Amino acid sequence: MAFSTRLASSLRPALAALRWAAPRQCRGLSTSQGSEPSLDLGGIFPPLATPFSPTQEVDYAQLEGNLRRYASIPFRGLVVLGSNGEYPYLAPRERVEVVSCVRRALPRDRLLLAGSGCESTQATIELTVSMAEAGADVALVVTPCYYRGAMTTAALVHHYTEVSDASPIPVVLYSVPANTGLDLPMEAVITLAQHPNIIGIKDSGGDITRMGLMVHKTRQEDFQVLAGSAGFLLASYAVGASGGVCALANVLGDALCQLDHLCRKGQWQEARDLQHRLIEPNMAVTRRFGIPGLKKAMEWFGYYGGPCRAPLAPLSPAQVEELRSTFSANGWL
Repeated sequence: MAFSTRLASSLRPALAALRWAAPRQCRGLSTSQGSEPSLDLGGIFPPLATPFSPTQEVDYAQLEGNLRRYASIPFRGLVVLGSNGEYPYLAPRERVEVVSCVRRALPRDRLLLAGSGCESTQATIELTVSMAEAGADVALVVTPCYYRGAMTTAALVHHYTEVSDASPIPVVLYSVPANTGLDLPMEAVITLAQHPNIIGIKDSGGDITRMGLMVHKTRQEDFQVLAGSAGFLLASYAVGASGGVCALANVLGDALCQLDHLCRKGQWQEARDLQHRLIEPNMAVTRRFGIPGLKKAMEWFGYYGGPCRAPLAPLSPAQVEELRSTFSANGWL
């Protein structure tokens, strides 16, 4: 076992004591009482796209350029190495280097969430420790899914408990069934919300009933629910979500932060009008055209998108025109 992993293990008792001593509250826009969360995740987080050069190497200069442009947008923080960061296509060394690069450029008052989920518990622990050493504030841990038939509630609770026990930084659960084919069971979420080092979940499934139930069932815990898409952000806030990790924020970050602001102020009519204009562009850069669509749209708004790593293929000219028309029809271009 690496020294850093042994060190994390030795710190578990102190970490648990500190986390349990932190305030625990009912959370979300639907509540007005309770103490502050131990680490407030309220707000918008763009899950950063990873820039690649024409030869498909990580382009750190372009990454830094995008970060400078994002600095003027009131994001709560950034997510690196999520699904939109082409995380499965990066080597372990690259994953750590990307986190280090972003941390150097990111103001300390903005949170850095880093994806560290692997298929095995041991690999997840090791990468989580490495992410913490590279400067991540929070580990975002996706559900292991290759042997999804064996991923019972008990297996997933054990996995996340082991990872969170060993992690030197707080953990956010990550359920993205469109990519994994596995929805983190509600029973597992409720159990894991009681863990002193698990502070929330990013739920990308889009089931608002499920999200509302998560908020309700974990209301006594230091646990926050984050919407995993801009398409249902307003609805998520209405049932008590704290914030959103939204691919579209790579492109329309100001608009997503404005929607967050309107919801927090209770300006629901204005929020609804803005949400309506975001639904089709969000669908276009997620389920319809995916990361190639997201990167192409970024270029129209002054960011570097660039190529994806193979086997992800670029959009065809017809797809590019359809994508542009979607943004234009909703008043963004």
